[in-house]
Amino acid sequence: MYKILDVHAREVLDSRGDPTIEVEVSLENGGRWRSIVPSWASTWVHEALELRDGDPKRYLGKWVLNAVNNVNNIIKKEIIWKEFNNYEDFDKFLINLDWTENKSKLWANAILAVSMAFVVACANKEGKWIYEYLGDWKWTTLPYPMMNIINWWAHADNNVDMQEFMIVPVGASNFHEGIRMWAEVFHNLKKILHTKWMVTSVWDEWGYAPNLASNEDAIKVIMEAIKKAWYNFDQIKLAIDAAASEFYKEWKYNIDGKSLTASELIKYYGELVEKYPIMSIEDGLAEDDFEWWEELTKQLWGKVMIVWDDLFVTNIKRLEMWIEEDMWNAILIKLNQIWSVSETISAINMASKNWMRSIVSHRSGETEDTFIADLVVGLNTGFIKAWSASRSERICKDNQLLRIEERLWEKAKYGNK
Repeated sequence: MYKILDVHAREVLDSRGDPTIEVEVSLENGGRWRSIVPSWASTWVHEALELRDGDPKRYLGKWVLNAVNNVNNIIKKEIIWKEFNNYEDFDKFLINLDWTENKSKLWANAILAVSMAFVVACANKEGKWIYEYLGDWKWTTLPYPMMNIINWWAHADNNVDMQEFMIVPVGASNFHEGIRMWAEVFHNLKKILHTKWMVTSVWDEWGYAPNLASNEDAIKVIMEAIKKAWYNFDQIKLAIDAAASEFYKEWKYNIDGKSLTASELIKYYGELVEKYPIMSIEDGLAEDDFEWWEELTKQLWGKVMIVWDDLFVTNIKRLEMWIEEDMWNAILIKLNQIWSVSETISAINMASKNWMRSIVSHRSGETEDTFIADLVVGLNTGFIKAWSASRSERICKDNQLLRIEERLWEKAKYGNK
């Protein structure tokens, strides 16, 4: 049993200088522990609701003091001095306290901040690392890192259409070698962009945002960087987050200066997969373009991971609705889409039971909190999408995974083939 002695929330800043919530939880004989929730640039209609206070005179309307007050005044009164068996019981209590479908009474950012901090406190009271507590020592797999190196649209101001271009060091012998391969490609990409007189500033998720003539040019320059770093395309694969909902307007996909039908866009993806070492395409079609999902799957199944984020939004009810359709083989997992630890874990477990891979993901407004690094090992997902090779709120997740790998030592395995 875990008895709560105190809870305290405060407003802190994320990596973009926008407010978010930090919560501290104290347990009886368990010390005081804290977590910070991330925030985002893009959200979808099916996600739980984050409370922002709206007054443009303070943080341009993005402040979160009302959510902080929900923790310090409403949630605290309900949970202080109470005992809980585990984090599942605790989250169930919070969800029932809110009772709304999209967490719009207490608001999702308030609930997640308390949920995460409670898990951290429980793990430390047990004398365990968070990955040990969540996985009960069952798993020892370090993830393949899916590393964002070129950004677009909501995360940058350049003229590339697809949201993220990533590299995945699948040929590394271990996690720390994978990190080295990725960093070397990232730095070589910067050198190449310099020689082409392109911008090498980084954006929200700290990938480069050069003005390239097309999406295919983004792939080509990344491949050039892989070669320049002395790696081949068996060692390092490519991954794309198309975020197709963003360039879907009036039943057409506006990409590379063209207006494509869904059929034409699927053909375009097929051509890219044939030409380049692409292993994963995320959100290849708009979330509401239902009739073409099956065709996308038919064309690409067995060739790449077909990943959905916008459709499922880490929601087990939405996963149940669609999982038997066999039109995808991977799901993106974001804690602050469903906004509690136990619901996030339920989505991962359901995906695993149905032979779907789970890719645990960061958000654009990240913090120094490393919770997702432990989550991905504790739940054995095998994939993490968390960063570019710059800025400490991304690199801190790398460093935590390096610590975990060192601690596991010979037990540590790498990736999910």
